[in-house]
Amino acid sequence: MSQARRPFVLVTGLSGAGRATALHALEDLGYVAVDNVPLPLMSDLMRSTAGSPGELAAPLAFGIDTRTYGFDAAELVRRMQELRQRPDLAARLLFLTADTETLRRRYTESRRPHPVAPDRPVMDGIADERDQVGFMADSADVVIDTSALSPHRFKEILSGHFALGRSPATRLSVVSFSFRRGLPREADLVFDARFLKNPHYVPTLKPLTGRDAAVVSFIETDPDYRAFIDRLEALIGPLLPRFDAEGKSYLTIAVGCTGGRHRSVAVAETLADWLRKAGRSVTLSHRDVDFGRGRQGG
Repeated sequence: MSQARRPFVLVTGLSGAGRATALHALEDLGYVAVDNVPLPLMSDLMRSTAGSPGELAAPLAFGIDTRTYGFDAAELVRRMQELRQRPDLAARLLFLTADTETLRRRYTESRRPHPVAPDRPVMDGIADERDQVGFMADSADVVIDTSALSPHRFKEILSGHFALGRSPATRLSVVSFSFRRGLPREADLVFDARFLKNPHYVPTLKPLTGRDAAVVSFIETDPDYRAFIDRLEALIGPLLPRFDAEGKSYLTIAVGCTGGRHRSVAVAETLADWLRKAGRSVTLSHRDVDFGRGRQGG
């Protein structure tokens, strides 16, 4: 709210990818959130929420997609290009997407027709809409794939990108994961810890996680562990000031192993602790720490 330029987020993307959830999260962050804003009325609505002269204008978040009256993807991209040039506005375009199977499942569970093809199968609507709006992702400031995100993780990522009053330094998220379950789609940097000694094969360590001291001590006996951590720090450390200078608001660093329970968790904990000691704002999450229980890997 204290920024000289008024924060403005336009939320768009594929139907079913989480636009309503995103707007609720932005509202919780302090934005005035309005859904289904017709493009011709967008400027009027921005003016009407600007407040009295001398007052701080409220941050805005508008939701616009194919369900919105008069929607035109090309015109929306053009309007955003104009808004980004305004000296009084910090305008950003958020594009939400998800894989086809996830969208199909969400529509099947909700038993709602797809807005692009209300009289045809849901899969037709998903394909048609992707053809209509997919190109907008190339013009977006932030693209989030919500396919594998929990609501909590989704809101955490939104907060990282759009929290108000944050410092100019890039906010960081460190995530551990299982390669068996696929890469985190929000990851910017990915590191592989599968070469380290695996606690999964030690009966007393198998039920534990990389947050337990015994597991950490075991992994640290790997002769390559310390060199790996040192090289991670040597690689990431010089990058962060460059991300700051580029104005990147949020960076996700992902560390994976086979099961996502032992090695990746331990390395992620160590990395997050180092970043915090360096004065960085860090969130830490372990995506698959429970998934790895009882399976091969760690």
